Amino acid sequence: MDLDDAAPDDPSADPLADLAQVQRRTQVAFAEQVLAQQTLEAPLAQFLRGLPLAVTPATPLRDALQQMHTRGVGSVLVVDADGAAVGILTRHDLLARVVLPATDLAAPIAAVMSKPVHTLDAARSAHDAALLMSREGVRHVPITQQGRLAGIVSERDLFTLQRLSLRQIGNALRTAGDVATLQEAAADIRRFAAQLFAQGVQARNITELVSQLNDALTARLVALLAHAHGLDLGQACWLAFGSEGRGEQTVATDQDNGLVVADAADADLPRWLALGQAVNQALADCGYPLCTGGVMAGNPDCCRTVAGWRERFAQWIAHGAPQDLLAASIYFDLRPVAGNAALAAPLSALVVQQAAATPRFLSQLAVNALQHRPPLHWHGGIDTQRIDGHDVIDLKLQGSALFVEAARVLALATGVAATGTRQRLEGAAAALGVPDTEAQAWVAAFEHLQLLRLRVQVADGTAHPNRCQVDTLDLLERRVLRESLRVARGLQQRVALDWQR
Repeated sequence: MDLDDAAPDDPSADPLADLAQVQRRTQVAFAEQVLAQQTLEAPLAQFLRGLPLAVTPATPLRDALQQMHTRGVGSVLVVDADGAAVGILTRHDLLARVVLPATDLAAPIAAVMSKPVHTLDAARSAHDAALLMSREGVRHVPITQQGRLAGIVSERDLFTLQRLSLRQIGNALRTAGDVATLQEAAADIRRFAAQLFAQGVQARNITELVSQLNDALTARLVALLAHAHGLDLGQACWLAFGSEGRGEQTVATDQDNGLVVADAADADLPRWLALGQAVNQALADCGYPLCTGGVMAGNPDCCRTVAGWRERFAQWIAHGAPQDLLAASIYFDLRPVAGNAALAAPLSALVVQQAAATPRFLSQLAVNALQHRPPLHWHGGIDTQRIDGHDVIDLKLQGSALFVEAARVLALATGVAATGTRQRLEGAAAALGVPDTEAQAWVAAFEHLQLLRLRVQVADGTAHPNRCQVDTLDLLERRVLRESLRVARGLQQRVALDWQR
């Protein structure tokens, strides 16, 4: 369907000024929504981050305390056979209930637990939990769904609800001792991104920060599981591919990763593959879906020695067919995340050095980069599809990915070693002598499409993370979107002219 604003082009219009105005309006529109989620009006369902530590009434006190210590938590709930909370023991209770009375640690926890337990349904608000804590003098409130234990909220949770910060999340990631803690941190990363969006932070800065925090989470996870598997990370490096490799992850992102193993550790590849599978599943548990295309370290194709990866890259560059490169191009945006980063250097160097010297490879990359075209009608209107009663486009496939693919071709053709799309566009533009105004338009259009993707993901979650309902945009927003797509078309025309032969 063709969706046009039906307004003639205004030769006096300033696209960059329009872009700035749309960004300001987007910030205002979402600030109230996001900030409301960070107040005590937020539903307790927001705190459901996996089941809390729970034991039966007959559990020996020693066992319950050991589990608290191992999990690094400040409370343990006691539940009956139906999963209903019947008691609780907190770190605050230990002095008066266990230490001073010299309670036998073999005694059942039921002998010292606090009861009854004051619970709240997940539909109630954080404000209700704060009132309950104040009225009953408690520090923890179990959350229930249909009468069964579903989570727990602490006094500390409520205190920090409005104090989510980069330092707080970073500290939690660096000190996490288990996957459960990292699951909580992953949820905080997504909330932090929403905060930044509401504050008007540029899309580039948000995606860089999200990628940085996801790197930290992944690095901690890899370290924890490598230790559990008895593996030395000095012998391998965890690689990020795709959007994470470019430092451009949005709120809704799946996994694209691999492992490069030292050639001398070739015999240990099965053990590293097992680690990759464990990390992939743990990342999925943290909210990063498994890659449907199988680009994950737990796949034998993505867990190789340095020599194995070099051979694969060289084969793609020298002899790969267009359909092979269509699937393989994601690997060329690689970056080390955890382990021995020196093992990744030969792969990055090989791509940059051999690509520019292989015209056939660049030509095939260009063909792939032009597989999808901007959704523009022949007379310039936005060409949409009718889905679920709305006129929509895919902001990734039909938008930001057009810049990503074109920037990869331009960068590799000009020897630009950067992997980020903005840096690739700027570096290639300088090497090719592209006018500053044109290069700035490339970057601004790409970042606007990224902003729209973030807007969709913050508002609607991850069900359709790239689907933009164009018919819900106002006249100015549609005009800026249309101009961004026109810039993409111009960039593709440059790629086609120079490298599609």
